[in-house]
Amino acid sequence: MFTTRPEIAGTFGVVATTHWIASQVGMAVLERGGNAFDAAVAAGFTLQVAEPHLNGPGGDAPIIIHDAMSNTQHVICGQGGAPDAATPAKFAELGLDLVPGTGLLPAVVPGAFDAWALMLRDWGTWELSDVLAYAISYARNGIHIVPRISAAIESVRPLFEEEWRTSAAVFLRNGNVPAPGSLFARPALADTWQKLCGTATGSTREARIDSARNAWYRGFVAEAIGNFYQNNEILDASGRRHRGLLTSDDMARWAASVEEPVGIDYHNTRLLKVGPWSQGPTFLQQLALLKVIDIGAMDPLGADFAHTVIESAKLAFADREAYYGDPDFAQVPLGHLLSDGYNDERRKLIGATASHDLRPGTIPGFAADVDHEAYKRIELLTRAPGIGEPTVARLGAMGGDTCHVDVIDRWGNMVSATPSGGWLQSSPVIPELGFCISTRGQMFWTRPGHPNSIAPRKRPRTTLSPSMALRDGKAWMSFGTPGGEQQDQWQPVMFLRMVHHNMSIQQAIDAPSFHTEHWPSSFWPRVARPGKVVLEGRYDPAVLAEMQRRGHKAEMGDPWSEGRISAARLEADGQMFAGANPRGMQGYAVGR
Repeated sequence: MFTTRPEIAGTFGVVATTHWIASQVGMAVLERGGNAFDAAVAAGFTLQVAEPHLNGPGGDAPIIIHDAMSNTQHVICGQGGAPDAATPAKFAELGLDLVPGTGLLPAVVPGAFDAWALMLRDWGTWELSDVLAYAISYARNGIHIVPRISAAIESVRPLFEEEWRTSAAVFLRNGNVPAPGSLFARPALADTWQKLCGTATGSTREARIDSARNAWYRGFVAEAIGNFYQNNEILDASGRRHRGLLTSDDMARWAASVEEPVGIDYHNTRLLKVGPWSQGPTFLQQLALLKVIDIGAMDPLGADFAHTVIESAKLAFADREAYYGDPDFAQVPLGHLLSDGYNDERRKLIGATASHDLRPGTIPGFAADVDHEAYKRIELLTRAPGIGEPTVARLGAMGGDTCHVDVIDRWGNMVSATPSGGWLQSSPVIPELGFCISTRGQMFWTRPGHPNSIAPRKRPRTTLSPSMALRDGKAWMSFGTPGGEQQDQWQPVMFLRMVHHNMSIQQAIDAPSFHTEHWPSSFWPRVARPGKVVLEGRYDPAVLAEMQRRGHKAEMGDPWSEGRISAARLEADGQMFAGANPRGMQGYAVGR
């Protein structure tokens, strides 16, 4: 099987991320004696400087970890909740039936910082100032600009110049887009981090980290965010200017939390995901549908495989639309959705031809409330620059909205993290801080009664979806990808090819992939394209023809355009392996 690069192998440690600088920072931490948790935090902060079009300090970060000492796995929830003022009635008062995709209204509490800090405090060994030193240095002295950053800034230049002047001051210095290959510094961001480190006081490492967390959520960072959001009216994707709902009190009331992952057994593995406040369980539902189908007998690059996987995804994501939401606020029948009996019935809907319907399952006591007319909103995508998800359609091949980090250390600790949000296209920069805030609130519905309806302190149903797999009760693999709705499409394709077709990580990443846009997007304006399938351009044209014959609205995308997966695995003999996406020439795995 062709690969673009070797699968990294080692016994000391491996790191794979969506940017080579972050990967090397993580490895540098391991080499200096840090563990996987220290390394992941340092890499995560570095990504906020290296990929500002994909994530930022004001974003979100769900994380799955394996603690080798206790042989346990945990989810760290870095998804902040909605402001207290965010209700369906408030949006109705504003004349909005959707939460805008940009500006101040879709803000939720930025959760990434507390998730990283909580992991560092409870599982790491380093001081906050030590893990932040790499990111501070790059923000202060400049970091290499990849072409996609320049393209992202250029795509929103008119918005910055005419409306979001605080963003123009950071990203259009002297009125110019930073050139690809140049060094780009973020002095205000470096100052914020440096000031934060100065607040880390106390007699123990844990107390010093908690002191900095307090400064972020109840100190100078929260104060600056609250003042900006309460005192400015900003143009957003609705075409109007709105004042923000997020306050410093909203910040003060929130903290990252630790919960148990959800999982399912599939052949000789157990797959772990975060809960139904994300789309992660759709991956589990797909495996529940596929586990009695002979995937191993199918050509992994053939039409049977693509058709079967796509049709199972349609069923799982239809259930996401109907039933998923923050389980602290809505009853989510996840046990029923993952049960054998339910999936035995659902599997009968996978036919020989493509379905063009959105078909959630029927669950007694629950209403299957889905939007069957999301395709009608497609014209809203052209309304203004910067709206919705910064996907490949806007930024060229392999643009995206998210990052990913995988780390395994010499003790067997493992981290899978998918930081995102707070990207430069999402909302205006807060000048005192040098960064902008997550617009994840656009993923809420405004209609009352839906499991994912907006409510104070509720988590939006995020697309962010890190993964971890076990074998024989031991942590085996950490993996994930950027990609919005595609995260739990590209990951199952890779996973199935490894489990059933004995591909290595790098082989499974390099092999051409696909996705469908059949259901409503989680990003404003929540568009669906029923039946649409995109095959990566390296597919055999005969596969495209066969998919079209089966009724899929299939088209061929560009070569090397589907997926940005990275992954790391630990085998029983102690060897570690890692691989990263070659698309865009940005993601890299390192190790020794």
